Amino acid sequence: MNKYFQKLWLNFIVIAVVSALLLGITSTAFSIYIYGNESNNIKAEAAIVLGAAAWGEEPSPVFRERINHAVNLYKNGDVRKIIFTGGVGESNELSEAMVGKRYAVKQAVKETDIFVETESKTTRKNLINARKVAVENKLSKGKFLIVSDPLHLKRAVLMAQDLGMDVYPAPTPTTRYRSFKSQFQFLMRETYFYFIYSLFKI
Repeated sequence: MNKYFQKLWLNFIVIAVVSALLLGITSTAFSIYIYGNESNNIKAEAAIVLGAAAWGEEPSPVFRERINHAVNLYKNGDVRKIIFTGGVGESNELSEAMVGKRYAVKQAVKETDIFVETESKTTRKNLINARKVAVENKLSKGKFLIVSDPLHLKRAVLMAQDLGMDVYPAPTPTTRYRSFKSQFQFLMRETYFYFIYSLFKI
């Protein structure tokens, strides 16, 4: 009888733990989705464009959406400067940041209003290096808009806030992740990395 109740109690604990875990994952995923779809009208010192893949000397479709959004923020007077982030994928290629800069200059952004960091390969390093660029150029006391895909922003903003930056999300109004499958995969990926960062700050 005791063994029966022990097994029953163990099953109850397992079910409770799994249920709590599923509830945590679901609520986090929902908050990530909602956060990335909120808009604000904050004016800031600079837009920090998080890196994405570059195809040779051209931005990938995902990166192009981010650059275009930053350029629009600049032209609308919402930011005075743009900081492009992202290092080199292959040794013989341009860095993501330099591809972003060249593209923005072609869109009539003044070259003197663009800063780059060309070493980072992760979101956290994007932000660490962008903060360094901001400090070096005396922008660090201002507000910043972080430009990325909507589902990427909750984690990115949390990381930047942990670095002591005054940041606000600036989600791209359009995204290359349009199908349900691609959005769901991106959301699950971000939910996983959000948990990892929240727990271990990496």
